[in-house]
Amino acid sequence: MNNCKSFKPSIDNNSTVLILGSMPGVKSSEKQQYYAHPQNRFWKVMGIICNEANLADFDYNLKLKILLKNNIALWDTIKSCKRKGSLDSDIKNETLNDIKKLLKDHPKIKTICLNGNKSYSAFKKYFPDLSDKYNCYKMPSTSPANAKYKLEDLCKIWSMITRDI
Repeated sequence: MNNCKSFKPSIDNNSTVLILGSMPGVKSSEKQQYYAHPQNRFWKVMGIICNEANLADFDYNLKLKILLKNNIALWDTIKSCKRKGSLDSDIKNETLNDIKKLLKDHPKIKTICLNGNKSYSAFKKYFPDLSDKYNCYKMPSTSPANAKYKLEDLCKIWSMITRDI
């Protein structure tokens, strides 16, 4: 089992949408970048949403700037855990990020999108009261492990966040 740690949030004072993943996978941890696995479709989906078709090919810092320009913040529900590999189903001994403080410090956020089942289940378990204060959406995971969804399907579902940007 590896000790896994979340990254700092990518957020600014104009952010209106917060996307919460569960915990960075092995490739993301190695690169210290959100959604760094080449088969993860997150950046392709965000490229469609942000009208930047080639976003997945951009420099990482530019990717984050484009999300922020579109009022989209990133973070993870889980602060630390033990896990072998990258699968969310293998997460053990999780501790949580202080999402309530982040939301208090960034009052323009109105929408929270939970990227995948683990992020959603941890959020619902530990922050049930936030569902009453924010538009909360369980989104299909962009992970390559979620082969159930084609890229086109993910883009169609995820594009609903544009009404909240």
